[in-house]
Amino acid sequence: MGRVYNFSAGPSMLPLEVLKQAADEMTDYNGSGMSVLEMSHRSPVYDAIIKQTEADFRQLMNIPDNYKVLFLQGGASTQFAAVPLNLMKTGKADYVVSGQFSGKAFKEAKKYGDAKCIATSEDKTFSYIPEITPDMVREDADYVHICYNNTIFGTKFPEIPNVGDKVLVADMSSCITSEPIDVTRFGVIYAGAQKNMAPAGLTVVIIREDLLGSAREETPTMLDYKTMADNDSMYNTPPCYAIYMAGLVYKWALKNGGLTAMKERNEKKAAILYDFLDSSKLFKSTVEKKYRSIMNVCFVTGDAELDKKFCKEAAEAGFVNLKGHRSVGGMRASIYNAMPQEGVEKLVAFMKDFEKNN
Repeated sequence: MGRVYNFSAGPSMLPLEVLKQAADEMTDYNGSGMSVLEMSHRSPVYDAIIKQTEADFRQLMNIPDNYKVLFLQGGASTQFAAVPLNLMKTGKADYVVSGQFSGKAFKEAKKYGDAKCIATSEDKTFSYIPEITPDMVREDADYVHICYNNTIFGTKFPEIPNVGDKVLVADMSSCITSEPIDVTRFGVIYAGAQKNMAPAGLTVVIIREDLLGSAREETPTMLDYKTMADNDSMYNTPPCYAIYMAGLVYKWALKNGGLTAMKERNEKKAAILYDFLDSSKLFKSTVEKKYRSIMNVCFVTGDAELDKKFCKEAAEAGFVNLKGHRSVGGMRASIYNAMPQEGVEKLVAFMKDFEKNN
């Protein structure tokens, strides 16, 4: 049937030209006579790949020199434990629970100390982002943890919250590289790469250097940020191929105007879909306007059977993975960087037809 429009929340679609380049280099990377899949991570040729990937990522995200970039494994979910193990010095940390993954991070942190939920939007099924002010943060908390964009519920922080002089930690798995972000406002940013940067298997951590070296004694070696930073993400074999793929995606993003251009493109795509939802008599957005994600657009018809019918017919028409997360139902269109505007326009045209016929 040819390539479909893949609206999956992750692993998600990658830029076609990146996939084609990876295919061209699959059996012989850069005249090395072997695939990146077969390469020793200690070889000079792979060393050049990982160094270039980091350099391009730093340029793309405008990461200052006093931040380390770590290429890790274990998914963003492993960071739910790594963050408190590395940063909880007083044994206290504050969490904002604005969706499922921030809830999981909070639950995990409670295993390691006094984690407190200082704000949540659970009262309205996470359809908004709770307001955060510095006076809500405990004076002796080591850090404040947020999930910047909520994949499952389609919400996003409208701006970086003000947590006073506290270290701000953000899970940015579903919005990293979608727009420019002031890295200096954060102590730690972490993200699973499989939504906007690379295939599954890679997790990227950006950490301010002064936060390294305070891991508690019982921290597993593999979760100690300092160990990973001191070894340039090479303490053990890193996810070599996913890092190489991320490097191709960073180059693609830089070539296409960087994060300023990505933001413009992403806002335009999201507006096409939200404008239709706001005018539709059948479909409606589930999120308060101010907090709408430009990456994950959640919507419903109000009738579970009709939702099911829509997802089935959409898939047959080449619009796949539109079913909402099992915990919330409805539909979700994830429109990450690699989704072309044409994909969103065609989806809206399909939705208009579906509305007419139903």
